[in-house]
Amino acid sequence: MELRELTLVTIITERLLRDEIIDRLKETGVSGYTLSDTTGEGSRGIRASDWEGKNVKIEVIANHDMATKIIQQISDEYFENYAVVAYTQKVNVVRGEKYMA
Repeated sequence: MELRELTLVTIITERLLRDEIIDRLKETGVSGYTLSDTTGEGSRGIRASDWEGKNVKIEVIANHDMATKIIQQISDEYFENYAVVAYTQKVNVVRGEKYMA
């Protein structure tokens, strides 16, 4: 078994951006993603209503260059006008070659 160091990109956002961000990730060339419903409280407080649904967490494992490109794109397109958090972590992955797009 060989571990490969890659980058986990995590994006937490309003549900209304889910499909748009996933489309952007695919355009960037990611090979896959994990999507979860999530809740919490941040600088914008707790959501006033749940009619639009829970927030979502989108996770992508990518090489360093791809991760940097994703973070830059999310920052440029969404940070100013939407409740979006994005961060990266170094991870050690088995079968890392799957993520070397």
